[in-house]
Amino acid sequence: MKRTHQRFFVTGIGTGVGKTVVSACVAEALDAHYWKPIQSGLEEETDTEFIQRMTTHPEYCYPEGYRLKTPASPHLAARIDGVEIDVQHIVQLADQYQTNDRPLIIEGAGGLMVPINEDTFTLELVQQLEARVILVAMNYLGSINHSLLTAMALQQANVPVAGWIFNGEYNTNEDDIVRWTKLPKIGRILQANVLDKAFITHQAAQLKPSLIELLGL
Repeated sequence: MKRTHQRFFVTGIGTGVGKTVVSACVAEALDAHYWKPIQSGLEEETDTEFIQRMTTHPEYCYPEGYRLKTPASPHLAARIDGVEIDVQHIVQLADQYQTNDRPLIIEGAGGLMVPINEDTFTLELVQQLEARVILVAMNYLGSINHSLLTAMALQQANVPVAGWIFNGEYNTNEDDIVRWTKLPKIGRILQANVLDKAFITHQAAQLKPSLIELLGL
């Protein structure tokens, strides 16, 4: 089965670079469905709950495929919680949730080499989902290296990449990353003074024209 071109996987160059905020903005901009296949850590607000609280259509969020109590990488959280993560089950759920009328935004956990289970990494999950990748980066010491390694891994695996979304205030590093990776810049989400629904709505409106053009929607 050939996946629709409207399936996008949001991944970052590392942990804590703002994937969930980006996912909220992209989902809002495209009026898209949102899905987090694996949620690790349930004591605080989950990523799905955040998206529901921050976007216009909370009903567009699908339930997680796996909800793990331990706040750790999926493979470790599953090991501790006594759960077996089946990648094919995730792919089947994605096919079930995919519709013809709206894009599906899938948010990953951490970066591309985060292990999903004992045998599979996030990069391999993306390949099996046949999704296009939206890359999330922010400026910090080491971010250039992490960005280039992430882009290289995707290019070597022949995974299609829609482009970069940067978080935070402008830094010339983002221009260098775009130039060196030859991957387009979709946009940048500013640092929020107050992270609320109004902020997400405004940033989504700023991203929408580039998203529609670069994603071919």
